Amino acid sequence: MILKSKWAEIIKDWQNQKIPNTIPREIKPNWKLDIKRAISIIGPRRVGKTYEMFIILKEIVKDFKKDRTLYINLERADLGVLNYKDLVVMLETYYEIFPDNKNKKIWLFLDEIQNVSGWEKFVRTCLDDNIKVFLSGSSSKLLSKEIATSMRGRNLSYNILPFSFKEYLNIKNFETKKFYSSEEKSKLINYFNDYLVNGGYPETIIYKEERKKIIQDIFETAILKDVLDRHKLRNTAVVKILISALLKSKEFSVNKFYNYLKSQNIKVSKKSIYNYLFYFNDAFFIFTLRKFNLSYKKADQSLPKIYFIDNGFLNLNKIDDKGRLLENLVFVELFRREADFAYYQSYSREEVDFVIKNGKKVKQLIQVCLDIDDFRTQDREIKSLIKASNEFKCNNLLVLTKDTEKQLTLKNKKIKVLPVWKWLLG
Repeated sequence: MILKSKWAEIIKDWQNQKIPNTIPREIKPNWKLDIKRAISIIGPRRVGKTYEMFIILKEIVKDFKKDRTLYINLERADLGVLNYKDLVVMLETYYEIFPDNKNKKIWLFLDEIQNVSGWEKFVRTCLDDNIKVFLSGSSSKLLSKEIATSMRGRNLSYNILPFSFKEYLNIKNFETKKFYSSEEKSKLINYFNDYLVNGGYPETIIYKEERKKIIQDIFETAILKDVLDRHKLRNTAVVKILISALLKSKEFSVNKFYNYLKSQNIKVSKKSIYNYLFYFNDAFFIFTLRKFNLSYKKADQSLPKIYFIDNGFLNLNKIDDKGRLLENLVFVELFRREADFAYYQSYSREEVDFVIKNGKKVKQLIQVCLDIDDFRTQDREIKSLIKASNEFKCNNLLVLTKDTEKQLTLKNKKIKVLPVWKWLLG
C-alpha cells in the first residue's frame, strides 16, 4: 500500500511541474464534453500518448486552476506494484490537500493505467462522482477491445498512431497550401520521400541522426513487450520466423506457413500461428486486410494482405520496394481516417488495392501504383479498376501514384490520378 505521504509528494510535485511543450496532433479528444465516460488514448508504443495528455492538460489550465487537474505516471519506479485501493488513497490525499475542490469538477489523468490491477473499479467510481478521467497505456495493455469489456460502455477511445504526413510537415514547419512555388514543391517532395521510406514515429523525425537505432529499439520492444512478454510466449524462434515471413508476404497463408515449418521439422500448431497473428494485430504491430465479399464468412476466410504500422519497420528490414511502401502508407492513412475497407480480387486474380465501403455499398475504389505512365502497368491496374467498377457499380475511381496527377477516361470511366502526398494532405 502506498502511503499518503508518498501520494502527497507526487500530487504536490505535479502542481509545481511545468507542463512540457508539445507538438499538436490531429486527434482532438473533447475534454469539455459533459458525459460520464472515460477518455482513453489508444495506440502503439512511442507515438506520443503521454504528450497527447499534456496537450489536453494545457488546454484545461487555460480555463481552470491547475489544482483542478492531476496527472499521475503509473510507471514510476517508486510506486511499485499497485492496485485500485492505492488509487482510492491517492484521491483521498488529493482532496485533503485541496478540500475546496471536493464539490468541483476535476480532471484526472492516469498514464499507463495497465500497471494498476482492478483499475476499472476505481475509474467507474470516479465517473459516478463526476470526475473526468483520461487514460492511456501501452498498446499491448490498454486496447479498445479490452476497455470496451472492462468499462462496460463507460469509455470513449481515440487512436493515436505515428505521425501523419500533415503532422510530419508541421514538425518541419512547412506550411501546406493550395499552390506551391517550384522551390516549395521541391522541398515538399523531398519531405515526402523521407516520410515514405523512414515513417512517422516522432522520435525518428526529431532525432534524425539516431533514427536507425530508435526504430530498431521500437521494433524490438513491440515484439518483446507487446507480444512475447504479454502473452508469455516461449517459442521465440517461430515468432521470429513468422515476422520474417510477414515482412516478405503480400498475402499470408497460415496453411502454407504451417507446412513450411513442418518441412523444417519445427513443431507448432496452426492454432498457435493464428494466435500469434492476432497478438501482432492487437498490438498495432501489423494489420490484416481481408478480401471484399458480401458474405462475412467468406471475407473472413479469405487470405489476408499484410500491412505494418509504419514504413520505418519495412525500411529497417531492407524492404525498399517503393510500390509496397506507397501501398503500406495508404493503408495506414485509411486506418487513421477510420475507413471501412477491404481489398478486391476477381476470380482471375485481378486486384484493386482498397475497396472503401459504407455497409454493403462500395463508395470508392483505390488503386496504388508507383508509375501509372508505364503502359503495361496502366493496362494492368486500370483493367482491374474498371472490372471492379462495373461489378460494384461504383464510378468513384482513384489511382494513387508517387508523382503523377491527371485525369484518365477509359471505357466511359473517369479515373482520377493523384500523387500520394497530395491525397495525404487532402
